[in-house]
Amino acid sequence: MKRLSSFFAASFTLVLLLATTAQAATSGTATVTLAASANTMIQILDAAVTLTPTTTDYSNDFVDAAGASGLRVRVKTNSSGGLQLKVKCGDASPQIALSDLLVKTATAPGGAGSSLTSYTPVSAADVDLWTSTVSQHAWVTVTTDIRVQNIASYDDAAGGGTTDYTNTLTYTVVAQ
Repeated sequence: MKRLSSFFAASFTLVLLLATTAQAATSGTATVTLAASANTMIQILDAAVTLTPTTTDYSNDFVDAAGASGLRVRVKTNSSGGLQLKVKCGDASPQIALSDLLVKTATAPGGAGSSLTSYTPVSAADVDLWTSTVSQHAWVTVTTDIRVQNIASYDDAAGGGTTDYTNTLTYTVVAQ
């Protein structure tokens, strides 16, 4: 009996030790840090536009692609200072004189930003087209209205038909 009670006492002690070990603290803490930096994104929705002047356009000496006919660009940023959307024509030999190629936008600015609301000539250097002063987490579409003036000075090829004059616009988006 003494042996049996010693066995039970040893078994009970072992069970208590194992139970204590199994229930020891198994939690702790860890810190997760997101080192967010300002990020901007741009999507060109309309890669090209063709302006085909009418008789009325030749009388006015300009042709427009405005509103739904303009060039659409989508932008967004996580910068708390917002972003700048810039446009330029960096062609080495632009076919449309830069003084004749004009841009503007009717897209309302973000926050206390600004938008180029009157036709302004494109240049080889960046022109601020649209700005936002707040973070823009969702995509916003900025439409560029295009005007080519002095269209009577752009000759057509001999023999009729049409002659294409092409410039490439480069858009840049920058976090503020």
